[in-house]
Amino acid sequence: MTVETRTQKPQATTAPDAKALDGLRVLDFSTTIAGPHCTRMLSDMGAEVIKIEAADGDTMRNRPPVRGACSTAFGQLNVGKKSIVLDLKSPAGLEAVQRLVATADVLVENFRPGVMQRLQMDYASLRSFNPELIYCSISGYGQTGPSAELPAYAPAIHAASGYDMAHLAYQPGRERPDYCGIYLADVVSGIYAYGAITSALYQRVRTGEGQHIDVSMLEAMLTLTLNEVQWSQFPVTLPARPQFGPVETSDGYVMIAVASEKSFRSFMLAAERPDLITDPRFEKYADRRLNWGELMDTIETSWSRKLTSKQCLAALDKFGVPCSAYRTVAEAMADPQTAHRQALAEVHDGAGSFQVLNLPFRMSAANPSPNPRVARLGEHTKAVLQQAGYSDDEIARFGAG
Repeated sequence: MTVETRTQKPQATTAPDAKALDGLRVLDFSTTIAGPHCTRMLSDMGAEVIKIEAADGDTMRNRPPVRGACSTAFGQLNVGKKSIVLDLKSPAGLEAVQRLVATADVLVENFRPGVMQRLQMDYASLRSFNPELIYCSISGYGQTGPSAELPAYAPAIHAASGYDMAHLAYQPGRERPDYCGIYLADVVSGIYAYGAITSALYQRVRTGEGQHIDVSMLEAMLTLTLNEVQWSQFPVTLPARPQFGPVETSDGYVMIAVASEKSFRSFMLAAERPDLITDPRFEKYADRRLNWGELMDTIETSWSRKLTSKQCLAALDKFGVPCSAYRTVAEAMADPQTAHRQALAEVHDGAGSFQVLNLPFRMSAANPSPNPRVARLGEHTKAVLQQAGYSDDEIARFGAG
């Protein structure tokens, strides 16, 4: 496609099933979470995503829950994609990749830096087959530098980025960092990769040229520590009790998020302590912040511990104070608001149906819902290779049929 045709504005459509990235082809070499999360977003937005797997498949195909040999963890990350099997270490596999690259818009990989170069599938090697290719690499520490080739998974990046110790600083009386079970680094890196890819696609409209995108999981995690990045340069005194945390009730805890003067005044009215609004210890933000522990001890003693969590939330809601019960993920999934927003989509694999999350945004002129089917390992190898110009005999030598 030429620069001229790329810059032509497409015809407007009001079809309810329109896809924003319809017509794009993505080669997905990524495994586990970060890369697949990015390419799942691209797929949901309409791109044709071809997942390239080894003969034993992405390791996530074995992650629980597994029923009928199908993992819903894998399905959640890879629904809507095609699956082909290639031996990337073989000359035939390399040739197939080169042919596929010629018709691709985007390539995503999250191998350790150096792996794709050894396979002759790095950006410099593949660019000659398609100068318009947008090639995205996601790695723990970035493609260059003294730590570039270190092995990395999300839990290690949480520790290396300072995130774990920053989080620990908000847990009074504790010295041991938390265990890790929620892989923030993977999800955040995948989202940044998606944003970089779509930005590069827009830039390509004007230049006609592709480019290499280098996403660092370490740097992605640092973006979550907004306050700490500044506090590391300009030390501040932290309150003895963090400003956002559990407030004790007679039967549990609630979260109350007071982040403005209006919400502070509303909170004091809800807690039936209007006198504290003009108390010199709390009237101004700077003093209130330093005396936050004293304020909350007073509120818990005089108000919240005398009420159930439900009663506290009702009082806070009445005055418009940001607050919530502490809920499980299952409870959040069952929330009427979640149902109203159609936050969950039903999809299916070889073992039946299950639910995955839709993208967390809605678009007035595009449908960001996933294609509802999870591919079997290698299901599309023959069809994709045929499109790449391989004969049936050649395809048979790949073991696809």
